[in-house]
Amino acid sequence: MGLDIRSSEPITIAIVGCGQRGKNYAVYALEQPSKCKVVAIAEPRPKTRKNFAQAHLVDDSLVFHTWQELLAASAETIKTVGKRLADAVIVAVQDSMHLEVVLAFAQQGYHILCEKPMSTNLGDCLKMEAAVKSAGIIFGMGHVLRYSPYNQAMSNIIRSGTLGELINIVHIEPVGYYHFAHSYVRGSWSKEAESCFSLMTKSCHDIDIMCHYNPAGTPTRVSSFGSLKHFRKQSKPREAGSAKRCTDCSYERQCPYSARKIYLEPVSQGNTHWPASTIVDGIPDIENVTDALRNGRYGECVYELDNDVCDNQVVNLEFSNGVTASFTMIAHTSLICERQTRLHFSHGEIVGDMTSFTVTDYRTGHKSRHTPKNEGGGHGGGDLGLIRTFVDAVRAGRQELLGTDVSEVLRSHLTVFAAESSRLSGSVVNCADFEREAREKYHVGA
Repeated sequence: MGLDIRSSEPITIAIVGCGQRGKNYAVYALEQPSKCKVVAIAEPRPKTRKNFAQAHLVDDSLVFHTWQELLAASAETIKTVGKRLADAVIVAVQDSMHLEVVLAFAQQGYHILCEKPMSTNLGDCLKMEAAVKSAGIIFGMGHVLRYSPYNQAMSNIIRSGTLGELINIVHIEPVGYYHFAHSYVRGSWSKEAESCFSLMTKSCHDIDIMCHYNPAGTPTRVSSFGSLKHFRKQSKPREAGSAKRCTDCSYERQCPYSARKIYLEPVSQGNTHWPASTIVDGIPDIENVTDALRNGRYGECVYELDNDVCDNQVVNLEFSNGVTASFTMIAHTSLICERQTRLHFSHGEIVGDMTSFTVTDYRTGHKSRHTPKNEGGGHGGGDLGLIRTFVDAVRAGRQELLGTDVSEVLRSHLTVFAAESSRLSGSVVNCADFEREAREKYHVGA
């Protein structure tokens, strides 16, 4: 299934979707060209496609507009030459497309790293698990938190047992007031019908890392509460009047969600990175960002849009070994995804903020502060850690190097779906019953 571990050749990768997530994973190929190389891409946006191809020196014959074109070229190469275009595929397209892309390339035998979530549909997640297991490929999921030096160091202490028995987990995802406005009010994840509920699209890897902290248990019961409380018509400041766009609003300078503040002002100061880089094709400048704000969704008032996903949600979990956990996702914070975690043990605790954590031993009163080295990349080094681990797993042909497999990935996704079911029904959901009923409904066995 894998390559000869002694091979000195870099792992070859095809990127499907060259946006922010695709770029973040592909950086590893630029930093470590002896480890992996991007040899093919598929991306519909012309400037984004051109810039990506140039950055990675991708041959023109392997630059495609759509993933279907890449798949067809791969099928022809397999037929005529007997080999695939690359060793692995990174799937970084919109969430609703994940299933069809993963299934297509899995059938051709590619190892796959899929951005989170698996899919926006419960049945599709079950189908993906079945397809990956049937194909026998190495499969990685964009649960990047597992792979940051910070979380790996914390996990080592948990597993060492030095603080005794794990009893409780408290975890908070402070999304950030303008981050939420960008992605979940104006952006691609703003409407459940076109994407998915926000607990899945934003926080499925938070539920996953909580499960990862407790390897001895599996989720048994879940409850959840939440709503879209602020980003709606009723919350619009009276001073904003009938303005539909920030460029036409007299209240814009006082509004924390001003599109000028979020996108245009950073670009005018030389910052061409996120979030402005995501709203235009190619490199953002004052002209194309101004055009996007005047004519596109990203310039519209956050109180006048048709967004419908929760801007706050809490989840409570009970595990099979008696551990309890609580999770909060909140949009209205100054912190941008700087997660805060408290782990309570019988003989101590760990308190962390995604950069450093403090370990307290109740028996000795000793406190120690740990600041694991962040080697760069998003999510505290988790993006780099995931792609590096995935490449190593592909080279060795060993799924276990990723520390998880598609069935465990599915289990944490099922927990997220169960939490949302609880929020909507107002009831506590039994996780085993939820999975059994889902498999019966979609006719997909374990």
